[in-house]
Order: sequence, then C-alpha cells, then structure tokens
Amino acid sequence: QVQVVESGGGLVQPGGSLRLSCKASSGIQFEAYTWNWFRQAPGKRREVVASITSLGNINYKAAAKDRFTISRDNAKNTVYLQMTGLRPEDTAVYYCNKQPNSLSWGQGTQVTVSS
Repeated sequence: QVQVVESGGGLVQPGGSLRLSCKASSGIQFEAYTWNWFRQAPGKRREVVASITSLGNINYKAAAKDRFTISRDNAKNTVYLQMTGLRPEDTAVYYCNKQPNSLSWGQGTQVTVSS
C-alpha cells in the first residue's frame, strides 16, 4: 500500500520559516500526479494550501501566496513546502496527498507558530 510521510514541522516564532517534506513510498507513478499540501487547524476543516501539477503548474491558497513555495522532486518521490513569514494563524497539522485518487492520509506534521 502506498503511503505518504510528512515531516519538518515544529514550533516557530511569528515571522519564522519551516520547510516541510512529504515522501511517498514506491509503487506509484509519482511524477504523473498533482500533489497538494493541506492543513487542518483545531476545530476547522482540512483545506488545500498549495498544489503542484505534473507539469509544474502551481496554485496557492490566497493566505499562502507570496509566503509559501511548493516544489517537487520526482526522483525522490517527494514534495516540499517552504514556508516563510509564518503567522499564528498558520498553526495546523499539515498533510500532503495526490490527485486524482487520493491516498490514505498520513500522520501529518504539526506546525505551531507562537511567541
């Protein structure tokens, strides 16, 4: 069964930076899919933060634009999310998944922005 493992989260002060990684296990044609970063804050629904297609086309949630950068390394089956200028409202568990045909959700990685 193909799985994803997210990592790179942590506690950071407002204005700080983090780089999240999402590695998919072997068994899928990683490069053929769009990959998305999602986040879920306490008491809120999971939402898409950023997407990168197989052709490298990128979209961001408005709140993430100009602060977050999504990228992918097909050779490593990994998608990244570089986050800068972090704000307390960015606090959430961050997940990745592909589309179409989403995989089972990973454990996610906790990002906490607090002074």
